[in-house]
Amino acid sequence: MPGYLPDNDSVRKDIADYYYAVELFDKELGDALNLLKQSGELENTIVVVCSDNGWQMPRGLANLYDFGTHVPLIISWPGKFNKGTVATELVTLNDLAPTFLELAGVAIPSEMTAKSLLPVLSKSGNDTTTQREFVVLGRERHAFVRQHGMGYPGRAIRTSQYLYIRNYEPNRWAAGDPPLYGDIDPYMLNYPGPAKFYMIANKNNPAVKPLFELGMGKRPAEELFDILRDPHELHNLARDPAYKNVKEKLAAQMQEYLVQTKDPRATGGDVSVWDKAPYFSDIDKRAHPSAEAIRQFKLDSVYDYLK
Repeated sequence: MPGYLPDNDSVRKDIADYYYAVELFDKELGDALNLLKQSGELENTIVVVCSDNGWQMPRGLANLYDFGTHVPLIISWPGKFNKGTVATELVTLNDLAPTFLELAGVAIPSEMTAKSLLPVLSKSGNDTTTQREFVVLGRERHAFVRQHGMGYPGRAIRTSQYLYIRNYEPNRWAAGDPPLYGDIDPYMLNYPGPAKFYMIANKNNPAVKPLFELGMGKRPAEELFDILRDPHELHNLARDPAYKNVKEKLAAQMQEYLVQTKDPRATGGDVSVWDKAPYFSDIDKRAHPSAEAIRQFKLDSVYDYLK
């Protein structure tokens, strides 16, 4: 059990459902690989398996913590890539683009900040990925879960030991406006979600309240975690004098990278594009909690985020 979730039957069952979904996906992937093998194309196919975000629990999906950004990544090409190895290099899913370009013999555009993974996969070529000291991550509007569609902008820098996060609008709710906290599944409380339901129902319980605040409360402008000592990222060290130099170094490295890559959050450019970009799912703009959520938490039947 991760330290940021309550340890009880409701949460354990939620996690068990998640792992069942992983198991089902694994079986379906096996079926697809068998079809490739039967067709004689398995050794002519690069297989990439990944997810687009972390799991749906608080501090997972739509967060810059490891539980939102550290995703599965399995790459296979029988007879061409290293087999049965685990790489520990810092990589991102953006790296897939230059990887595919290099495999196709196409020049990688100079403006690409991502790096080919071929050095990691085959220990050949221009080995720049393994020399990475850090990766930079970003967050803007994940869903229409705050009044007027506001997002929750943040940037993070992750090294092999530390995670530093800059929250640009700490006055906003990171998990979405209460009482729905829509950036955490179940989205808008419109279907069952044992872990989220339990935490909301028990938010004033002394044993649950600190975890509720970690997942659904407001957050400071800066967060710093020592991953090696605190793998569940529970203890924010941003104000700890012992980590002052670490924080300042990471903040400076991230700022330099963001300026180099022309990120408006760092350059003072127009950032309204993220909050004001068209959002095409109109149903999200007027949230309808489920009947069970309305009854259990004494909610309104509709939450209009356009008012």
